[in-house]
Amino acid sequence: MANKIPIDKYFETIKTKTGKTPADFKQLAITKGYFEKGKLKSAVKPAEVIAWLKADFGLGHGHSLALYHFLKEDLE
Repeated sequence: MANKIPIDKYFETIKTKTGKTPADFKQLAITKGYFEKGKLKSAVKPAEVIAWLKADFGLGHGHSLALYHFLKEDLE
């Protein structure tokens, strides 16, 4: 059985590193044009979001992917 890190731990680390919450990142993603009618556009792929978060905020792959899933609203 693999060790799973609870998603809230990822978000705590992201907040410590960037000073931003997942809700803050959602607002930034809306400003970037990633959303339409309140949902992440289907054309916005994980790699695009991950690249943005890595470049602009210095986040790693795992933390960026956690935020992508938050934005996509498909967290367990």
